[in-house]
Amino acid sequence: MALRVPRAELPGEMREAMVKQFGELPEPVEVLFNHPDVAVDNLEFAAKAASWRAVDASLKSFAHMAVAALVGCSWCLDAGYFQARNEDLDLAKAGQVPRWRDSDVFSPLEREVMAYAEAMSVTPTAVTDAQAASLLAQLGSAGLVELTAFVGFVNLSTRANTAHGVTSQGFSEACEIPLAGRTEAAGRA
Repeated sequence: MALRVPRAELPGEMREAMVKQFGELPEPVEVLFNHPDVAVDNLEFAAKAASWRAVDASLKSFAHMAVAALVGCSWCLDAGYFQARNEDLDLAKAGQVPRWRDSDVFSPLEREVMAYAEAMSVTPTAVTDAQAASLLAQLGSAGLVELTAFVGFVNLSTRANTAHGVTSQGFSEACEIPLAGRTEAAGRA
């Protein structure tokens, strides 16, 4: 797939910061920078979401990758594995997220979080009262609100990337973990 929106030139300081963080310029940022206000607001919100601490980072990482696998955002999966490595998350589990239903490496809570993320991401939304109640009991009110907002933002990112034709840039190659393919039974959003 080719980019459907051209890359835009980033300001020098931002360009340097992105290369320092990722080793190269992330295509989603270059594409969004065709509208600098949208790009900057998106980056600022992503930074704020990354600072939230009511939910464990690994749970949010698994939720993000579950949504990316469901929506078909190879860029988010690729960057998600890279981020998991950089944040010292469980790489064996991260590599299994696209086939989480068939893998035996996840805890019951991790499975519930990924199921919730997927239920939020299909149309119409398929979150059940039982899912919400279980996560509320385990994560608390602040945790459930955070997880829900985080998954909502992830949907914005994954869907924008796929609509713009952004695909994997190879960040996960640095991870040295086998990446599982998505099972057919999981469906699509």
